Amino acid sequence: MDAHAGRWRCETQCNRMQFQRTRFTSNRMGAPDASARLPMQKEEGGEPGSSRSWIDRQSIIFLVGATARLQVCRGVQVMSSFHPRVLLCLLLLGSVGAAWPQSRGDTLARIRDSRTITIGVRESARPFSFLNAQKQPIGYSVDLCMNAVEEIKRELKLGELKVQFKVVSGAERIPKLQSGEIDLECGSTTNTQARQQKVDFSYSFFVASMRVLTPRSLHVESVKDLNGLPIALIQGTTSEKLFRQLADGELRAKFQSYTSNAEAYQALKEGRARAFPQDDSLLLGLASADRALDSLEVSPLALSVEPYAVMVRKGDQALLAAVDRSLMRLYASGEINALYDKWFMTDTLTIRMSRLTRDGFARPNKEAGVAALLGFSL
Repeated sequence: MDAHAGRWRCETQCNRMQFQRTRFTSNRMGAPDASARLPMQKEEGGEPGSSRSWIDRQSIIFLVGATARLQVCRGVQVMSSFHPRVLLCLLLLGSVGAAWPQSRGDTLARIRDSRTITIGVRESARPFSFLNAQKQPIGYSVDLCMNAVEEIKRELKLGELKVQFKVVSGAERIPKLQSGEIDLECGSTTNTQARQQKVDFSYSFFVASMRVLTPRSLHVESVKDLNGLPIALIQGTTSEKLFRQLADGELRAKFQSYTSNAEAYQALKEGRARAFPQDDSLLLGLASADRALDSLEVSPLALSVEPYAVMVRKGDQALLAAVDRSLMRLYASGEINALYDKWFMTDTLTIRMSRLTRDGFARPNKEAGVAALLGFSL
């Protein structure tokens, strides 16, 4: 792990936005918040203009978009608290802000013209994004994205905005976002350094850990306990990536590839697979809905830290700023707590809010996930 080389903070409470300890980090690793940071692997700093450059561009763009809505907000006092380099960037970005709706890769102009937004959802990422009995997408992530839709409507001054949903698999979600088939991806996608090269992420809205679901008769306390077992993996997930790396080292297992959590879970129940590694929240969501926790067990072994976020196309800065603003409103107002309880504190599912998730609400950040095993990545 590598300590951040430098840190600067702006703290202001402005009118109805009520920012609470929103931090921006100026360093060559470029994550918006260092105080609640997850364990990180050392990396080289990005060049100016890259997604990992000395100032996190998304954070600045979010700040510009937000301050544009503040009515002066004690003007000089706020601006004078900024680091000189950031002040320069704010001025430069503000001067070209009016051109963003016309820029290439900006989805807001098309949404404004078509009055339609397409959201990618998952089929069985319970309780984040899944289809109910009527085949309608619901879940914690879906609610967050519908809140973002309201923010977009306000920004574009639209009376109506049609929402279209498209079900995507783990392997499809990034390609469909890049091709323009969806505008936002609202599921259980982990923000990773590898994915940051292809897409942009909102502030984190949940932090999970990768664990292993097995029959209760099989206790997994180390990776070696999985040797020789048939293991179900979901295509395009961090669990698939990590376990295929482990197969090059200490793990000797038989992998089975599936396209959805539901398929892998069914294989486990039928005995075709003996272990199903996935994020603990998703495993608990599946087993709780099936009332199968008396026969299945989620391992105490944690293999990663997985911060979930909304995905947008790389460089789609105006849309990302709108999503970030919508999350900030929920976090600052405290509404996020009721929304969390709605999906995670139910009669069939109980997932208490973790410290990392709570810190993410108090100090919004875009830290990338990290493997808990030395020498491996997500």
